[in-house]
Amino acid sequence: MNFSHPLMAPVVELALQAGEAILPFWRTGTAVTTKADDSPVTAADLAAHHLILAGLTALDPSIPVLSEEDANIPRSVRAGWQRWWLVDPLDGTKEFISGSEEFTVNIALIEQGRVVFGVVSMPTNGRFYVGGAGWGAWRGDRGEAPLPIQVREVPPAGAPFTVVASRRHSSPEQERLLAGLSASLGELELANIGSSLKFCLLAEGAADCYPRLAPTSQWDTAAAQGVLEGAGGEVLELSGAPFSYPARESLLNEFFLALPAKAAWREKLLELARS
Repeated sequence: MNFSHPLMAPVVELALQAGEAILPFWRTGTAVTTKADDSPVTAADLAAHHLILAGLTALDPSIPVLSEEDANIPRSVRAGWQRWWLVDPLDGTKEFISGSEEFTVNIALIEQGRVVFGVVSMPTNGRFYVGGAGWGAWRGDRGEAPLPIQVREVPPAGAPFTVVASRRHSSPEQERLLAGLSASLGELELANIGSSLKFCLLAEGAADCYPRLAPTSQWDTAAAQGVLEGAGGEVLELSGAPFSYPARESLLNEFFLALPAKAAWREKLLELARS
């Protein structure tokens, strides 16, 4: 695999290996425990975490790793990081537990709070997405040559405006935004899908917009944001500022909007999100 950033290919391979470590637990089932924030964790999460941590450390021991399964790192330490990995070893644990295939492995390289590139892999079928702003974006399947992907600025002729929504998470603010979009752009089609695959639908031109006015954590979004930005998309705060990953005390994200960077309806979306 030849990608534009020198670390992309080894990180894709690492994400695919983590998926292979997860699969046996998905096929046979695994015990579920609850973390301090009431979110579920399984042996599969931990197996993938340890594999990724070892692999990234072997790639470059000077780059620290912030993983969902090892996130208790003080802000005072993280504030000194200039470059780091942001990892969700198993994004979509609830989908994984329910037997759905909509869970992913997410690995992103961050510099100065901005995503350099990200890799999202799907353990159940060996598919992966990789990309970063200025580097391009690709979708691939294990054993096949990856293909470039790109956002669509408008839906195909006759196709509805498609908004990606979370299967499990919404909010009154998000419902108001969807109602406003429908009033401005016509009837919407909602594409419900789990984990970071929501961004990937936009990146490959299968959907138009992903507003998220409900909670997420930094490791939920960074890798797929890299893919979307490489494909010509962007992720914005509701203020319109680029979405970034500063060393805040909390690892929860602000609300965001994911969309094609050159969308004609960009300003309308921001207006609706602020109202």
